[in-house]
Amino acid sequence: MEIVIDDLSSTEVLALLEEHLSDMYATSPEESVHALDVDALKAPDITFFSAWKAQQLAGCVAIKNLDTKHAELKSMRTAKSFRGQGVASELLLFALEHAKMKGFSRVSLETGTQDYFLAARTLYKKFGFIDCGPFATYSLDPNSHFMTLAL
Repeated sequence: MEIVIDDLSSTEVLALLEEHLSDMYATSPEESVHALDVDALKAPDITFFSAWKAQQLAGCVAIKNLDTKHAELKSMRTAKSFRGQGVASELLLFALEHAKMKGFSRVSLETGTQDYFLAARTLYKKFGFIDCGPFATYSLDPNSHFMTLAL
């Protein structure tokens, strides 16, 4: 699998992000959806990566700089045709290595509390993330599950 910095211009990436946002709004109340749209993902404090297998989009992930030592994992998504093939694990490992390389000492994330997000929470726990309270600009929300990992 090849993981590259992406400029968010390909139709495949845009379709995957649209699917991601659609699923987030279908599973969480609007005020509890913290997924970013394409314009927000183009912010200078975010690095967006896409993952490709045999020229097919397998998934994506983004790293948002919260400060010089703390980053946030955003927009992690595996394309439907690649689920169950280890793409999410590879993307997560890549993102964590990128964060270390950039000098971050902590990576945090927000995901949902609904059953839909159980696989994501299980994956993050497998890689050492632990539950934490809200961070950055988040506040307590019964629909948000916060996790963090010291690098």
